[in-house]
Amino acid sequence: MAKKPVTPAQIWQSWSGLGVLAFEAQSVINMRMLGMAGLWPVGKAENQKMLSEKPVAFAKASQAAAKMAASGGRPDEILAAAIAPLTRTARANRKRLTGGVGARQKKS
Repeated sequence: MAKKPVTPAQIWQSWSGLGVLAFEAQSVINMRMLGMAGLWPVGKAENQKMLSEKPVAFAKASQAAAKMAASGGRPDEILAAAIAPLTRTARANRKRLTGGVGARQKKS
């Protein structure tokens, strides 16, 4: 049985997923850089965390992409499977890093 071809909307959805990942990642990078400069509240273990989380996140992404490809997924589905774990990790980092600011503001 032949698969349905990918639609322009599905391609757009995959590319917009990459855009979301880029936004999340850049936000985290900015907050961590400001934290290193002492301008943003970050935990003492943040530098170690940023190094140790990357191999795990990329392993999850490659496993998800390989699983989707092995099951016969279309290119847009493979891309979506690959970026989902990376986006989850970056989003969790952004929420954690911005949570420190909200907590500090509530105390004032």
